[in-house]
Amino acid sequence: MAGPDAELTAKLEPEVPHAARIWNYWMGGKDNFQSDRAAGDAVAEVYPEIVVMARESRKFLIQAVRHLAAEAGIRQFLDIGTGLPTMQNTHEVAQGINPDARIVYVDNDPMVLVHARALLSSTTSEGVTTYVPADYHDPEKILAEAAQTLDFDQPIAVMFMGVMGYEPDLDVVRSIVTTVMDATASGSHLVLWDGTDTSPEVVAGANRLAESGGVPYILRSPEQLAGCFDGLTPVEPGLVPIPLWRPADPDAVAIDAYGAVARKP
Repeated sequence: MAGPDAELTAKLEPEVPHAARIWNYWMGGKDNFQSDRAAGDAVAEVYPEIVVMARESRKFLIQAVRHLAAEAGIRQFLDIGTGLPTMQNTHEVAQGINPDARIVYVDNDPMVLVHARALLSSTTSEGVTTYVPADYHDPEKILAEAAQTLDFDQPIAVMFMGVMGYEPDLDVVRSIVTTVMDATASGSHLVLWDGTDTSPEVVAGANRLAESGGVPYILRSPEQLAGCFDGLTPVEPGLVPIPLWRPADPDAVAIDAYGAVARKP
């Protein structure tokens, strides 16, 4: 392998557990290394529901994107911290409803970027799907790069899906979200979920992740996450455990992860 992909592959560090690969393992994917599986198993020993959380997070993404594309008429999506592709990714759901939808994925993980070309090949002929290699701590770069694909004079769905727990400072989290949302037009939406400190077991799982060499994940209260939506209008049912956000399964039960969709006035 030569060229940019070779450079990215050299940065993978298979001996170091990585968040996106651990998450991929919990979701049943194959894009992970032994170090990721060991860290993932260590967390699951004390918090088995982490596998449920990983899979419920994808269901929440699908439900939210379907609502935005079909009911809110959103045709532009900015998915920040997208992680490794699995099934029914943002562009596949959105373009399945609106074939001309435009999607920008953002991630700084070398393994995610290695997979980008294969993922982009599944876009519709009418739509656009692209990747921006960037860290969410640089929202100005993200906005500048995304503006080459998205029209910021029209509504955009901004998505932070289970990634803000990797930033330890809540003020920084809110600043990132505010910077991006301030750049969007009226009628744009914020979709955000994260793990919450709502049980002793999930706290034990987060501690085990850090002990296993993974990047520490900061669990927050639902009230703290609610602050990320300040100034926005919640879409029913508001901020709730992610399986309970417009569930397709009537028997869905709460887990230690809360999310919401909210509209910019």
